Amino acid sequence: MQNESRDREHPSNSISHNTADAKYHKPWRKAAASLSLVLLGSGMTLAGGYMAGHSQQVSENASNLAVSRVNAAPPLPAGTDPNFVIQVVQKVGPAVVRIDSSRTVKTQLPDEFNDPLFQRFFGSQMPEQQNRVERGTGSGFIISADGRILTNAHVVDGADTVTVTLKDGRSFKGKVLGKDELTDVAVVKIQAENLPLVALGNSDQLQPGEWAIAIGNPLGLDNTVTTGIISATGRSSNLIGAPDKRVEYIQTDAAINPGNSGGPLLNSRGQVIAMNTAIIQGAQGLGFAIPINTAQRISSQLIATGKVEHPYLGIQMVGLTPQLKQNINSDPNSGLSVNEDKGVLVVKVVPNSPAAKAGIRAGDVIQTLGGQAVTDASSVQKAVENSQVGSDLRMELRRNGQNLNIAVQPGAFPTQTQVQ
Repeated sequence: MQNESRDREHPSNSISHNTADAKYHKPWRKAAASLSLVLLGSGMTLAGGYMAGHSQQVSENASNLAVSRVNAAPPLPAGTDPNFVIQVVQKVGPAVVRIDSSRTVKTQLPDEFNDPLFQRFFGSQMPEQQNRVERGTGSGFIISADGRILTNAHVVDGADTVTVTLKDGRSFKGKVLGKDELTDVAVVKIQAENLPLVALGNSDQLQPGEWAIAIGNPLGLDNTVTTGIISATGRSSNLIGAPDKRVEYIQTDAAINPGNSGGPLLNSRGQVIAMNTAIIQGAQGLGFAIPINTAQRISSQLIATGKVEHPYLGIQMVGLTPQLKQNINSDPNSGLSVNEDKGVLVVKVVPNSPAAKAGIRAGDVIQTLGGQAVTDASSVQKAVENSQVGSDLRMELRRNGQNLNIAVQPGAFPTQTQVQ
């Protein structure tokens, strides 16, 4: 994600993350890890970096990226074919593609150059606006024989042209059918038939320690294969430093670098279990991928309608613990008084949001949502994401020592609105 740099700032849509860390900086709040997250494209203004706990973007050239070794994969279990990676690569490799994107950007002159006095002073020596072409490279994988391809949204974001190159050397002009910035999923279509395609696995069944194989085009090195394991599942977007996303990431130590964005992460059977998307800058063996079940759900909506509706409530919240309760109650500036030791505390309610319209207030403690007990912000976010826009979602709250049952109707995520 790095050298896919993006010149413009990426908005932090913290209003709808329904996460504990979104734009909430009380002194008693547990600080997010200070990590620099790097999106894995290469070369263009189509990416950038995210600092955990901030919406600050960074940009840096691939030539400055420190490429470091990752931990070696563990020994094969007894009875495993030692050449299973070769078989996976031979099976899936032809369906992994390189995606080259470009766009034309007009150089903006400072406002002072529009001053008539300034123009008369410099006369014919006044600089002129110029256009420059920005290019980037990422990866993708074919999911249908007629040319539908999954990749990251940041690989094709803002692109004027998209070119897809297959492993056999054929190139096609790509059309972006749709992209979703909140999950960083996009679908590209090329005009071709009888293409090789990948088999999709089930990311809900993944366990840490399983084999992971990455195929992609890092730093211009096409068709690169690396191996590792699934290091963890269910990593929240806030935890890894991407507070403007709504994804529970899969963590892997398979080596991935800028240019791997949008490429597949595979299991030992050659099934796609995730889409590679980000690394922690300066770290070793800390890569993150979007679960394929999430990518498939989003891509189905993009293919059908060209857009995705994300349900949201419009609250900021934090999972309660006895220590956090004590910290809040002892902070005279918190503005809250908490009686509960567990549940999810509503820290702020966005005005005119679905939560506000349902009567939810700051200081309420969510006990159950959709009939399921909740203890942390990510479980609330997951329940909301799995609901339907406009449908009733039952919520049990504790307010001032009393139980309340409320029906809230999630709204469609307002992508351009931010919490003030």
